[in-house]
Amino acid sequence: MTTTSPPTPYTHGDLPALIARMTGDEKHAPASASTLDVLWVLHHDVLRSSPDRADDPDRDRFYLSKGHGPMAFYAVLAAHGWFPADWLDDWMSWDSPLGGHPDRTLVPGVEIGSGSLGHGLPMAVGTAIALRGRGSPAHVYVLVGDAELDEGSNDEAIAVAGARGLANLTVVAIDNRSSTHNRPGRLRRRFALDGWQSDEIDGHDHAAIRSALLSRPGRPAFVAALVERKDA
Repeated sequence: MTTTSPPTPYTHGDLPALIARMTGDEKHAPASASTLDVLWVLHHDVLRSSPDRADDPDRDRFYLSKGHGPMAFYAVLAAHGWFPADWLDDWMSWDSPLGGHPDRTLVPGVEIGSGSLGHGLPMAVGTAIALRGRGSPAHVYVLVGDAELDEGSNDEAIAVAGARGLANLTVVAIDNRSSTHNRPGRLRRRFALDGWQSDEIDGHDHAAIRSALLSRPGRPAFVAALVERKDA
């Protein structure tokens, strides 16, 4: 499965240079760097969504719940033609559409406004229910942080998705071992408890990321993408 967008002139190797165009103090650099590989593989190899089908009701949806570190997200969107790369040069300026949290009303390719933790997964569950209800082939992907999953709203969303068997939903957690109750394998076991397909992968291994995101186990899927510790 590939996107329907024209081939991007950028490669994964160009992303550091694109990110470097975004200067200033409000960068949340670790949060951005930890998501870079998942975001690239998702947009380059997996999502059935592109600028030329931005209004297609059957496009795949991607929700960045971990919205407080959007630099990598903006760089990947620019690389795939959602907006000109020149926009990166003015990020966080008073008249720039690229703020510290992505805004769906200002930035092409952004499906939800995010940054307040604990909202993306519940919203994705609701979207997956609605899409399934009207028979859409669209798949919903949501990227969360491991510490974000401490929020109670996520626990309810996990239970609902499992009980409803939402096979059109995939959750990726960037696991840098920063959650309050961090223990090895805790996230994988938590999702499996409610009937999700649940896996752990290297969060920088593109082949493993691609395989996990394209998996269709007939039930909701959870992937813990292991990256460097936040305090490393």
